[in-house]
Amino acid sequence: MSEQPAHEETAVTEQNAAAADDGTSLPLFHRTVRPEWIDYNGHMSEAFYVLVFGYATDAMMIETGLHAGYRESTGCSLYTAESHLRYLREVAAGSHLAVRTRLLGVDAKKARFCHELYVVGAPDDVPEPEAAPVATTELLALHVDQRAGRTAPFPDSVRERLASLVEPAPAWAGRSIAEVPAAR
Repeated sequence: MSEQPAHEETAVTEQNAAAADDGTSLPLFHRTVRPEWIDYNGHMSEAFYVLVFGYATDAMMIETGLHAGYRESTGCSLYTAESHLRYLREVAAGSHLAVRTRLLGVDAKKARFCHELYVVGAPDDVPEPEAAPVATTELLALHVDQRAGRTAPFPDSVRERLASLVEPAPAWAGRSIAEVPAAR
């Protein structure tokens, strides 16, 4: 089976089955690590963490009204302006992945959100409550009117949906890369 493009909603409907019980958070996004994602060190290559997180962003967009139909009718989309990725543990070929997405903030034209990547036992499993993520990313995205070439306000319905999902940031969010002292 070939990988579906990130922009296709079928990638979400087939892989995004585990929704939160309370309806105030986004469904988990699932993928399985493919053999070609494994690097010369024997674990998932850094580029594929970004790929999985990108698919999880696409799933979040669909769930919040920023789907393909919205993009086609408005000419607007989310553009990633900044990201910070942490690789915490190695991931092996064939591992089943679950991505939890959290909205951390939204205003008229931008959204801050994060993804936490977990290894789970089966394709649609939910991470155990005490499970630690194997990778995380925090992103700042801008709502861009592609026709005008600049940021634009979210429609009220989209902004309200995003705002309804905002939750406290995890302790790791908001960090920057540590400075490395110059060699002496």
